Amino acid sequence: QVQLVESGGGLVQAGGSLSLSCQFSGRMFSGYAMGWFRQAPGKKREPVAAIDWDGNNAYYPESMKGRFTIARDNAKSTVHLQMRNLGQEDTAVYYCAADASLTSIHEGNPTPTYWGQGTQVTVSP
Repeated sequence: QVQLVESGGGLVQAGGSLSLSCQFSGRMFSGYAMGWFRQAPGKKREPVAAIDWDGNNAYYPESMKGRFTIARDNAKSTVHLQMRNLGQEDTAVYYCAADASLTSIHEGNPTPTYWGQGTQVTVSP
């Protein structure tokens, strides 16, 4: 059974940066595409970033391009999300997700199989 544990959330001022990490365990990490999603209060969950199995290709929604960077370390079974120039609109619970299907991770449909518990990111004015 895959387990995902996020870390690194917190409070940051607008314009600042924050890095999230996700530790994967339970299966062969390189067999899974990885991604980050977020859900703000009263809003639907949305994809933030996706990365393929070997880390050679990353995908971002337009609003995140240039500000967010996803990377993975297959030797350590970890995936990271570096966020820069954060705004209040980035306030949300951020979730790490894993699925054998890159489409699932990239688009969120079908829903990725495995999820972390989420970590809160709050951006203050």
